[in-house]
Amino acid sequence: MMKKLQKLGKSLMLPVACLPVAGILMGIGYALSPGTMQGGDITGALAMIGLFLVKAGGALIDNMPILFAIGVAVGMSDDHEGTSALAGLVSWLMIQQLLNPAFVSIIKGVEADAAFSKVNNQFIGIVAGIIGAMCYNKFKSTKLPDALSFFSGKRCVAIVTAVVSIVAALVLFFVWPVVYNALVWVGESIMGLGAVGVGIYTFLNRLLIPVGLHHALNSVFWFDVAGINDLGNFWAGTGVAGQTGMYMTGFFPFMMFGLPAACLAMYHTAKPNKKKIAYGLLFAAAICSFVSGVTEPIEFSFMFLAPGLYVVHALLAGISGAITVMFPVRAGFSFSGGVVDLVLSSFTPLAQNTWMIIPIGIVVAIVYYFVFRVVITKFNLKTPGREDDDDEDETKAVLANNDFTAVAAQILEGLGGKDNVVSLDNCITRLRLEVKDYTAVDEKKIKAAGVAGVMRPSKTSVQVIVGTKVQFVADEMAKMLK
Repeated sequence: MMKKLQKLGKSLMLPVACLPVAGILMGIGYALSPGTMQGGDITGALAMIGLFLVKAGGALIDNMPILFAIGVAVGMSDDHEGTSALAGLVSWLMIQQLLNPAFVSIIKGVEADAAFSKVNNQFIGIVAGIIGAMCYNKFKSTKLPDALSFFSGKRCVAIVTAVVSIVAALVLFFVWPVVYNALVWVGESIMGLGAVGVGIYTFLNRLLIPVGLHHALNSVFWFDVAGINDLGNFWAGTGVAGQTGMYMTGFFPFMMFGLPAACLAMYHTAKPNKKKIAYGLLFAAAICSFVSGVTEPIEFSFMFLAPGLYVVHALLAGISGAITVMFPVRAGFSFSGGVVDLVLSSFTPLAQNTWMIIPIGIVVAIVYYFVFRVVITKFNLKTPGREDDDDEDETKAVLANNDFTAVAAQILEGLGGKDNVVSLDNCITRLRLEVKDYTAVDEKKIKAAGVAGVMRPSKTSVQVIVGTKVQFVADEMAKMLK
């Protein structure tokens, strides 16, 4: 189970890599064009540039579930082939259409439950991606009778995916409203608990991020589902001083300071040979979180690789949220809890002591850093840069020559030929293969290609240590396997 979660986590790295720049663009855009955030007039050249940047970043942030559907489908397929991406998109489109509120209303004969207006989320995207990958892996080599031969192999994947997605949509038709409405009930139940309620809400909000169900809770506190409308009242100045904004204030410390500090801890605990790779992702994600409050690039980078650590993060977020609202501090956001929203909200009538977010955030950052560092090292968690894909010296492996076609052919011969290879994958330095007959593998032939070594984790698994040029060898071998 843990291996499957880690594979899912790695699959999400592809779409997650798109998000930091989108969040930063939106943060800068809102700073240049505050009217975009507050629903006011947009006039002047800078405001128009800001609006342009907001829309550009929003194209990715707003469509994150689609990115997840495609990324997960590719990442979890056996050979990362484009057909799997198409299958993930097919599944996403099918489920969205079948659970669309307008269509559900027609089917039920009455107005659709509010839950169906929230099916455009990361959870559905991940489900669609998994469906696409599973259908691709299972049916990519299907042979049909001659009369239907056009649909054999990869052409049948989308068809099978559509059928499976119909079944998934049917299940969600009954299950989704129950889950959504249960979360709304939980939100309404903690409304009168003051700062403690804020802590519980913030904890649950983070805990539900992986499956996209946090929107149900958010609708209770931020909007007018239960009469709170924290977000709307704060920006309109129509709420109660000292109360309005309490369900947003607690997000600023961990979004602006806590999670960036967690990134620093993950960087410091990364393997020496992987620090540069980890830095590329974590630095951009930290800036994105601080500036715009978009935390998904950080959270999705470890939530599936180290789910226990994600629970720790949710607990820390809940505690920091509760403590923050105990102070006479109130701030709000229209987008998320980044520095842009903090500055803009400080000028609103219901804002209180927004400057205190900074000292509180510094304390939260210190706590996050040390807790993350201790937990990661003590339990050897596989956060970015700490995966078990290679040993410390594997990035130093050097091939005998740079003729990647010849190297790939030599390795393939040593594996017993293409008919003996079931699947091909690669990490940073290794080819990872599954074979039919382990007795047909000739390690001497493989090593003759100049590789650093060969490992046999199980009877059917073979790992060939190639070094940092592994991607080029893998690409050539994939052509040969076709």
